[in-house]
Amino acid sequence: MIVVAGWADFGSDDARDQAVAASAPFQQATRSDEAGCLAYYFAPDPVIGHRMVVYELWEDEASLAAHFGHQNYFGMQRHLGSHGLVGADFKKFRCDLAEPVYDDTMTARADFFTAAD
Repeated sequence: MIVVAGWADFGSDDARDQAVAASAPFQQATRSDEAGCLAYYFAPDPVIGHRMVVYELWEDEASLAAHFGHQNYFGMQRHLGSHGLVGADFKKFRCDLAEPVYDDTMTARADFFTAAD
């Protein structure tokens, strides 16, 4: 799996709010139309007013590569730019192991407890 996470800053809180609200069709299209998209989420940062946070989860490198060539990707780029995007930082992370946060006793665990040693 590949996680894409990051942030985008806008010139004002209102510009950010408008960009996020109007991005719903792009978010839905990416989730619905693109194979390998497991999550695609753009939302207001609850602490930094002008910031939007981004979380994406892709099945594999091929699905992320296809997204980067898809009309949804280019549409979202144009959309964000048209709402006064002033800065952004996005990173991708390759994940080779995924586990639940909570064990059978509902205790939050930082270690990878289900993996065989």
